[in-house]
Amino acid sequence: MEKTATLNLRVNPVIKQNAEQVLKQLGIPMATAVDMFLRQVSITNSIPFKLEIPLAPPELILDGKSPDEIKALLRKGIEEIENGDVYRIEDVLELPKEI
Repeated sequence: MEKTATLNLRVNPVIKQNAEQVLKQLGIPMATAVDMFLRQVSITNSIPFKLEIPLAPPELILDGKSPDEIKALLRKGIEEIENGDVYRIEDVLELPKEI
């Protein structure tokens, strides 16, 4: 089947850049990946992946965050560690102190 339709999209630039890096490693051009997605939607009559709300807190979800936002989160985490604002794994998971 000949490809003659054009699709113009506006997407988050960080998401696009991250996706391009992954697709490059896989050897798949962006246009091919979008075509694959649309084919699966057409074939399955649904979104071809599970949609769910992540269990991780929002600050741990790096998808869509800029490098500066990620660095700020890492700096905050390092400060918390240096200030002793941490939890022992045994306490979090209610494990015995001696494993």
